[in-house]
Amino acid sequence: GREQGSGSARPQPPEPSLLRFLVCPLSKRPLRYEEATNELINEELGIAYPIIDGIPNMVPEAARMTQKKPPAEDSKQP
Repeated sequence: GREQGSGSARPQPPEPSLLRFLVCPLSKRPLRYEEATNELINEELGIAYPIIDGIPNMVPEAARMTQKKPPAEDSKQP
């Protein structure tokens, strides 16, 4: 069987063959796999898609912003 420890199982990277064909659904550009966070990064848009059990979650709603820019509403302080 599959030896999954407690919650500390190592993140499972996606299949390399799969990665070659993955593009961002928003920009249609290739994505970079980031091993440290187990995410697919779109540098151009500054977003990261999570990878769950080796399967990239490519819905835009699941992506998180990677750029450390403050939200636009903060700049409208009086």
